[in-house]
Amino acid sequence: MNIGGAARASGVSERMIRHYEKIGLVPAPARRGSGYRDYGEDDVHRLRFIANARDLGFDTGEIGALLALWSDRGRASSEVKALALARAEELGRKARRLEEMRRSLLHLADECRGDERPDCPILRGLAD
Repeated sequence: MNIGGAARASGVSERMIRHYEKIGLVPAPARRGSGYRDYGEDDVHRLRFIANARDLGFDTGEIGALLALWSDRGRASSEVKALALARAEELGRKARRLEEMRRSLLHLADECRGDERPDCPILRGLAD
């Protein structure tokens, strides 16, 4: 199938497929006589794997490591688990930071009268 078909079958955009090829997450597919990329079911499966890993917050380096572990039938599941736990911990840190940011914004908004006056605690808070 061509890149459009692979994109539809995998749920990964054509632009991202090209990007993943460029950075080495997806091997360059065979080319047809016309020069168009020719993807198979294994390529689509790999693209879905990458998309699922991205949806769980893994970065491209981690996805590369996961792909290597996925293709290594002699892997230790402890390696995969360690990557997953490290990503979960990082997501927890980000979630806590986002919650702190949300609380700060709500506090600033509570301090703002939201009327016609020029005084704005939100802008003052951002400037401090």
